[in-house]
Amino acid sequence: MTTTSAPSLAPPVLPDQDELIRRLLSDTPLLKDTPDHLLQVVNVLESYGLVLDAYSKNLVDQGEKQMLNPFPVFRFFHEGFNLKRLWDHLKGDRINFEYAEYCQKAMFWHGTGGLDAYLDTPEFAEACQRIIKRKSARDPLLALNNQLYPDFAPEAIRSLTTIYCLGLFWRVMSDIFIDLARRYAIKEVVCVNDVVHHIRDGLVTAAGSPIEYKVTIGGEEIWVLPSEAGLTFLMDVAVPYVEAVFFRGMPFLGTVSYNAQARQISPDISDFKYGALYADPIPSMGAGIPPSLCMQDMYRHLPEELSGWYDHNGRGQTDVHVQICISFQKSMFCVTNAAIAGTMPHPLDTEDPDQQAANRAYAESWSGRLMGCQRVALL
Repeated sequence: MTTTSAPSLAPPVLPDQDELIRRLLSDTPLLKDTPDHLLQVVNVLESYGLVLDAYSKNLVDQGEKQMLNPFPVFRFFHEGFNLKRLWDHLKGDRINFEYAEYCQKAMFWHGTGGLDAYLDTPEFAEACQRIIKRKSARDPLLALNNQLYPDFAPEAIRSLTTIYCLGLFWRVMSDIFIDLARRYAIKEVVCVNDVVHHIRDGLVTAAGSPIEYKVTIGGEEIWVLPSEAGLTFLMDVAVPYVEAVFFRGMPFLGTVSYNAQARQISPDISDFKYGALYADPIPSMGAGIPPSLCMQDMYRHLPEELSGWYDHNGRGQTDVHVQICISFQKSMFCVTNAAIAGTMPHPLDTEDPDQQAANRAYAESWSGRLMGCQRVALL
């Protein structure tokens, strides 16, 4: 009796580095331009935009009201506190702001870009001391803590400054994603490249917007990030966010071993590759880690078109959070694509050899990093 084995499926052919460079330099989207990809990306970004709207409002509110608050237990109640909202919060019927805090911690910990550099300047240190002096006059616990641990309060102010700036960043991104859905509905966005162009143009428009931050303590206005700092939206907040959240991220229990002998985690955080573009959606959604909270938030705001698409693809609603994560990862490749295009040194259609060489070098640097990402999502 003879048996025949089922023919094995050939593994997918992933785009190599030369192909990634070609796409970046030819205004071709990294993500394959198909109707299914368009549907997934636009709809998942619409749900993400609605979630970012809530994240942004909460983080900005924290920046304005939680300065050196020793017990910020009500920081998630930016819309006001009442017993119903408390009950909804306790039973999980709410936006998971913990994911927003995870992203902030990733930005704060990795510390890249102009914002992080300014947090180490004498000007920022002086602003911290003014805030501490004002708060200590009304808070004896803070005054005592500052005497015992003089670095504690400045570090808390650094963290809250990052929280506020992330809120400003997400405000812009939320508006970009919601407007993308509007343009898609009226057929102004009809392909994946239109999505990339829309996000790129939104980033470029907001690129030079100043990032400023001031607080009022005891009736005195204190500039934490004054206009003189020269911080701007794109290079000082958006690009560091992409670096910290899309690429580096942080290792999660359940997806990587914390055993030092296993050596699965590099001692150099610049080598970290745990961000959104590297994550495997299946274990990421099964481990109960922070990104799964974001997927749940998007599930609560999922457009009907995308929910219906999930019904007829994959395993239907059985693994909907995994499917949302896959779609979200595809959309983040589009956002990364737009960020690269928006920061390209020179126009792609330049005929100047030196400018072409500069663009190619820039594309090569990014493509090298993309090689380690989940390139299967691009197919």
